[in-house]
Amino acid sequence: QVQLVESGGGLVKPGGSLRLSCAASGFSVDGYAIGWFRQAPGKEREGVSCILSSNSGTIYANSVKGRFITSRDNAKSTVYLQMNSLKPEDTAEYYCAATPKSAALCATYDMDYWGNGTLVTVSS
Repeated sequence: QVQLVESGGGLVKPGGSLRLSCAASGFSVDGYAIGWFRQAPGKEREGVSCILSSNSGTIYANSVKGRFITSRDNAKSTVYLQMNSLKPEDTAEYYCAATPKSAALCATYDMDYWGNGTLVTVSS
């Protein structure tokens, strides 16, 4: 059974950092594209980052480029999102999602499996 569990969210001050984790079970993360998404209250879910299958690259939304880094630890079946220089507008529920589609670039409609989310609040 495929399962994704996010952790690491919390309250952080502007300019601070958090590292989110997405623990996967039931499949091997290196063969999947794993994306991070977020949804703020009253807004649509948006893509934040994507680590492509077989470590063929990463993609970031313009709003987080240069501040967020996604990485994968195949041995731990875990994907991370390191978030630095956090801003109040980064406040949202953060979700990880996965798909085995080899050509997937982590569009929301491409993702087959979703976690339940972890809340990130950036506030002074």
